[in-house]
Amino acid sequence: MMTTVMMMKIQLMTAEMILTTAMTSDTVCGGKTTAVIIAAAGSSTRMGGTVKKEYLPLKNGTVLSECAKIFLSTLSVKYVVITVPCGGSGEAQKALFADDALKPILQTVNLSFVEGGSTRQKSILNALEFLAEIACPPDIVLIHDGARPFVTGEIILRTAEAAAEFGAAVPGIPPVDTQKTVGEDGFISVHLRRASMTAVQTPQGFLFRKLLEAHRKAASDDVEYTDDTEIWDKYEGKVKVVEGNACNKKITYAQDYSARTDTGKDGMILRTGLGYDLHRLTAGRKLVIGGISIPFEKGEDGHSDGDALLHAITDALLGASGLGDIGSFFPPEEEQWKDADSSVLLQTVWKKIQAEGWKLNNLDCVIKLEKPKFLPYRNQVISSVAETLGVSTEQVFVKAKTGEKLGSVGNGEAIEVWCSCILIK
Repeated sequence: MMTTVMMMKIQLMTAEMILTTAMTSDTVCGGKTTAVIIAAAGSSTRMGGTVKKEYLPLKNGTVLSECAKIFLSTLSVKYVVITVPCGGSGEAQKALFADDALKPILQTVNLSFVEGGSTRQKSILNALEFLAEIACPPDIVLIHDGARPFVTGEIILRTAEAAAEFGAAVPGIPPVDTQKTVGEDGFISVHLRRASMTAVQTPQGFLFRKLLEAHRKAASDDVEYTDDTEIWDKYEGKVKVVEGNACNKKITYAQDYSARTDTGKDGMILRTGLGYDLHRLTAGRKLVIGGISIPFEKGEDGHSDGDALLHAITDALLGASGLGDIGSFFPPEEEQWKDADSSVLLQTVWKKIQAEGWKLNNLDCVIKLEKPKFLPYRNQVISSVAETLGVSTEQVFVKAKTGEKLGSVGNGEAIEVWCSCILIK
């Protein structure tokens, strides 16, 4: 059992005081009191820097303060426990209070810092044992990674509600890539079915007393578990999976932090993308631009339907989101993409981009085409592109230029397209 001697605790108010926020635990958790454990006892060695990732600056505070802020502005939390490295409570407190807007809220909860152990599992057990020693232990406990500051209030609410109803809950998202199990020889040993898989996130929510007992049992069986849901599953029962979000990523490597902190004052991330495509025009093919068939004696030569505009748009969106390019998703040498509808290909890619939390600000496209005249079809094409992406026509613009009788475009032999976009998160 943990003792108070083993812990480093900063108590900011008595156990009887209740947090005043927009939500109440009575509403969300059926009258059950709630505690939040933020795991921040790791060494951050994979980041490669001199500052723990939880203490890095973010928005108006730090990564750690952003984690705490979203919980305290979403739920009525009675206890907040932060696991820290040995002797690290002072540094953690400084990082937590870095955001001036968070200070008044922190002064209305039971805030404690508890020294972690040699593994995450041991650190969480230390925090659970600490909560067990207070006068009125919580009914529900939510455990969250201190390096996961982009969690949303919706995820927190879904997890807390499901934990109160089912005993244990975790947010999850479908994996983007096909998953495999690899043997010790370096070869694939099991082909896993992506449709039945989920990538779990935090917070993970549980009935406090049952999780504590499960952790105590797990501590004596010489197995290091990957997370708290695995411990619950072994000793208590099933874990309910609720809807997560791709934006709820954990900062693990330096690029995770730099990519996610390229924000404006309002916390919005902006990314630009540039797409380009060129197709030969040949007899016997349809001329398809933006999903619209345009009457003409020639059409784009290509493995799919040859829609150069949608191909350029697809590449621009993929470039801005950092998810790849059109060739990596739909290799031209694969027979399944022959004569494929480029609108369907774009929708497939756009769903993956949206799953990463991105929204379209605007598209600006230039078509270089000698014949036929594009202007009579422009509004129809803009509407088609907007419908494919599920956005307003005001977010899409397409204009055309001729080749001035010069080069392959000017001689009527090709169509050339450029597209730029801005994505926001």
